[in-house]
Amino acid sequence: MNVTLPEVAETADTRHLLSVADLGRSGIEEVLRLTDSFVEVSERTIPRVPALRGRTVATLFFEDSTRTRLSFEAAAKRLSADTMTFSAASSSLNKGESLRDTVETVTAMGADALIVRHRSAGVPWQVASWVPAAVINAGDGWHEHPTQALLDCYTVRQALVARGADGAIDGMRVGIVGDVKHSRVARSGVLAWSALGADVTLIAPPTLLPPSLAGWPVRVSHDLDAVLPDLDVVYLLRIQAERMTEALLPSLREYTAVYGLTRRRAELLGKDAVVMHPGPMNRGVEIAAEVAELPCSVITRQVSNGVAVRMAVLFLLLGSGLDA
Repeated sequence: MNVTLPEVAETADTRHLLSVADLGRSGIEEVLRLTDSFVEVSERTIPRVPALRGRTVATLFFEDSTRTRLSFEAAAKRLSADTMTFSAASSSLNKGESLRDTVETVTAMGADALIVRHRSAGVPWQVASWVPAAVINAGDGWHEHPTQALLDCYTVRQALVARGADGAIDGMRVGIVGDVKHSRVARSGVLAWSALGADVTLIAPPTLLPPSLAGWPVRVSHDLDAVLPDLDVVYLLRIQAERMTEALLPSLREYTAVYGLTRRRAELLGKDAVVMHPGPMNRGVEIAAEVAELPCSVITRQVSNGVAVRMAVLFLLLGSGLDA
């Protein structure tokens, strides 16, 4: 599967969030600014505001998820929206109902926004053409995962501000390590990081890179040890064995020996470098268990920021008066 990166838009699409390219730099920065407010809401004793009271948000996940699904549900509830949860395993899809009939049924029940995850690339775009509701891409196959990229950028900005910097990502050196070939997180991340002015390097064996990188604003390296000392952000990707239909690695042990962030490799990082992972982690494969617990790791912070970022996205689409 060869997925190319779309051109980044100059202004935000205020009806849907299907790709980071819908936002452009100004749109990404708007989401990040708004997220500051929702981080503050999430830290309150009662983390709830009435911003989306009377609105209904439906999560339609046709593929397994923990972090993204729960994060969107928490975000909707903290904005006082009503929620509907769809489970493909117990739905009428098992009786032969089509995807289109399913999403149109949910929309007819009053859903104002559909959060869609599907194992096939492009499904959220198709859903957006069928229904009047706002559609948010929560991950489509190997293609994109825009809210993950947004929460990752926000987490890095937060780390920069915490140490007295202005939070600007311009000029930062970001290394995305591992299974880029099967990673929707990597594709959205490249779009978001590069839109904000970062210098992105993909670090992986040739078998775990896409067949073509045409249009990707990145460098490529196959030598993690050589690149690590120069990186400001090390973004580790999970080896997605469930998506591999051929033997792309000799063994997980060999992958870890060359591309895993071991404790020894972590010592090569600069003192202000940040370690990230979208989860779920394969501890002992792409990252050593002890490295995941180091102060430079912001993996848990990524999860908590995911709620606030998704609150910001839902508010911009449904509560700001900008929806089409």
